[in-house]
Amino acid sequence: MADAANNPSAAALIIGDEILSGRTQDVNLNYLARFLGALGVDLLEARFVPDIEAEIVSALNALRAKHTYVFTTGGIGPTHDDITADAVAKAFGVAIDFHAEALAALAARYKPGEFNDARKRMARVPAGATLIRNSVSVAPGFQIANVFVLAGVPMIMRAMMEEVAPRLARGRPVASATVTVALAEGRLAGPLAELQKAHPGVAIGSYPFYEEGIYGASLVVRGRDKTAVEAAASAIEAMVRGMGAQPRRSG
Repeated sequence: MADAANNPSAAALIIGDEILSGRTQDVNLNYLARFLGALGVDLLEARFVPDIEAEIVSALNALRAKHTYVFTTGGIGPTHDDITADAVAKAFGVAIDFHAEALAALAARYKPGEFNDARKRMARVPAGATLIRNSVSVAPGFQIANVFVLAGVPMIMRAMMEEVAPRLARGRPVASATVTVALAEGRLAGPLAELQKAHPGVAIGSYPFYEEGIYGASLVVRGRDKTAVEAAASAIEAMVRGMGAQPRRSG
């Protein structure tokens, strides 16, 4: 579905031992994919790395050279294992220091005596970066070149994405249609393969489920041409009816 000639591409770099250990479930990747998709930015790759500077630097340098944008989440808090800002600075070969505007915003948030050294760490930004404001908890993210460094806390990450959106180039969004049917995937595989051949301008995916003793599948059509998506979805519905089942359409 990606169209590198026309649409910006993006990658996600999810940072944190807590994600890889299973202690915390990542929900940011799903949100990011949907948010960018609505803007016509194709999220083509995602990597998960631990809180190890060398791993972050290596992954970031690979991704930023390959994609229009890179979005990182996690590791910009006040604790000792929040090392993302330092790793990003190292990846770009620049210094890192306190950002005056970030310091002032954070200082205003805390009561006298509460703005300690740990909290001040959240105002450290690589040289040349611009802030990404945070309407939830004030502590900012930042952008350096094509890399957007975001919080890992979902509510804060989403607020930062609203701030980031105006900075992004737009592409042609992907349209989709879903046909849900109470037929096992094994019965659908052959006819669906033929239907895909007949509609090369779209991508058709099959996602099986089992609910209340019934095997079924959600057949998802995706493409940049809404007319082609609709034609393929209608063909799927006709195919399903011909197999003696009743399709259910959703967006």
